[in-house]
Amino acid sequence: MKKYTYIILSVLICWTSACKKLNVAPLNIIQDKDVFGSQGGIQAYMARIYSELPIEDFRYSPTRGLNFFWIISPFSCISGEGLSRDQTSATQETFGYWSDAYKLIREANYFMETLPKYAGTYSADQVKSWMGEARFIRGATYFALAKRYGGVPLVDKVLQYPGTSIEELNIPRASEEKVYDFVAADLDYAYANLSESNQVGRANKYVAAAFKSRAMLYAGAIAKYNNITLVDNTGNRLCGIPASKAVTYFKAAYDAAVLLDGHYSLYKKAWAAGDKAAQYQNYVNLFGDASSPENIFVRQYHYPESVHGYDAYNVPRQLMGANGYSSEINPTLDFVEMFDGLPKNADGTIKTLDAGGKYLEYTNTMDLFANAEPRLRATVILPGDVFKGQSIEIRRGIYTGNTAGGINRLLPAGSTSNYPTDNLVISSNGAQTPYKLPDGTTMNPAGLSGVFTADGTCAISGFSIRKNLDPNKPTSEVLENHSDETWIELRYAEVLLNRAEAAVELNALGDQSAGYLQDAFIAINQIRERAGADLLTSAAALTDINIVRKERKKELGFENKTWWDLRRWRTIDKEQNSTIYRVLMPFYSAIDKKYFFDARPDERNARYTFDSRWYYEQIPQGEIAKSQNLIQNPGY
Repeated sequence: MKKYTYIILSVLICWTSACKKLNVAPLNIIQDKDVFGSQGGIQAYMARIYSELPIEDFRYSPTRGLNFFWIISPFSCISGEGLSRDQTSATQETFGYWSDAYKLIREANYFMETLPKYAGTYSADQVKSWMGEARFIRGATYFALAKRYGGVPLVDKVLQYPGTSIEELNIPRASEEKVYDFVAADLDYAYANLSESNQVGRANKYVAAAFKSRAMLYAGAIAKYNNITLVDNTGNRLCGIPASKAVTYFKAAYDAAVLLDGHYSLYKKAWAAGDKAAQYQNYVNLFGDASSPENIFVRQYHYPESVHGYDAYNVPRQLMGANGYSSEINPTLDFVEMFDGLPKNADGTIKTLDAGGKYLEYTNTMDLFANAEPRLRATVILPGDVFKGQSIEIRRGIYTGNTAGGINRLLPAGSTSNYPTDNLVISSNGAQTPYKLPDGTTMNPAGLSGVFTADGTCAISGFSIRKNLDPNKPTSEVLENHSDETWIELRYAEVLLNRAEAAVELNALGDQSAGYLQDAFIAINQIRERAGADLLTSAAALTDINIVRKERKKELGFENKTWWDLRRWRTIDKEQNSTIYRVLMPFYSAIDKKYFFDARPDERNARYTFDSRWYYEQIPQGEIAKSQNLIQNPGY
């Protein structure tokens, strides 16, 4: 391939890097014909740019970037889904996804400009498909930019330097609306030109349609809910989309989702009506079955050449590998309480006290969750549930006091104080000392995975993550960068949720003649039936958009989608306003030989407050310094 330079917004010269593997000779000693003149060369080029797609997967961290091996501050632990020992306050992305995006856009543009010169070597259908893939990659990359920054410079050709004036290279930001229209055009082109074939990890026409449903839903939400505006001196609205465009974008999201009808389906291979055990196992299997009819677009890993560390970071402590990591993601009680089948108070919080204010007691910790929808068990490891053949022991301590007349609440409601030392045996700051029970047996106060370690490698919320863990990985292999589970970036359940949300929004915006509400009702109940949740009884319930939003949170929990949803709905600043997320701590009563649960705020008193300016991220200052045509986002 010829040497080239890439310039965006300045006279910055970026020579083609030869450090990325093409599985061909180094870039500086080969010509375009060596790459574009053979199918193998094109496949290698494609493999590289697919690997650079901005997918927030197992190796993503908002504070470290898109391909960071050691996961610190997991994405789900800044959205309220989980708690982490490494994250104790709200944050935004801090790695600045900008230059990497434009490098990838440049590579897609270069491909589209160069391939036609060699079109005679291949069939017309093959050329169309490759061009469609390049447009898909460019569109997906611009969406990654738009959801972070709003309007950004649109570059639809290879920029050359020298040969192009500096004025032409200093491209100003386009309006946010124009960027989303550009994304839609790229994905429409991809849909029209890609084939229906489904090569794992590569786009087909329905992948393009599914991504469009996601991107247009985001644009519709910005048009309807955003109240942050930035306009340049030419009248371009760099942040924000006119409210009048909400219907246009929601309709585009809905129509794109409909295109997948009959081509994908919800995973139900092990599912059986009325059988909670089968429904639980079915949902677990969904995330490990490569032949799932639900998978639309995935990123594959394969040990040892391509790996991540999800298992090592997230297994319960009693299953910890030799690296010494575990329990990085601990689901909050706030997340768990969204699910059906739990005993709840009138305000929707979990019921742990009887009418007299005494703790409810259970023979086994899992008794509290006996009627919970199976999707919860498949997402969250509950105290006492079985994983890898072991009962996961999660306790906060042992209650040794008198239980005649019931056990009073250990702490006042909402208290963030430490638990009292009277009548409680609690382990902390390291190893725990076994306690001798009245019957002569001994018990570790915190169990094997409860709260007792100084470094926080334990279930600090009373729960541990289940989704995406490999149930068959031996402890000897639970090591950093030894996992190779496939990341499901887009699955049919999300498309159904996109469709339902867009339909409810269109109905709310006045289009009530198209049967949108009934369509959303059918889609939501398909998901709830598979989950083992209670079905909605009528479409009228969906006049409340929060029902759809809650379903998204449950179904897509810990898949790195919720934080973006909260951002586009413009609700995270309200959900995180000096917020302390809640935990559920199991205790064992030594006298009663039963368990009770204490629901309370996070013991660490970790408060989350989302800064509303984070709805649009800071454009890297280095980029602003290079070009007088770049305007910074509000508040930075």
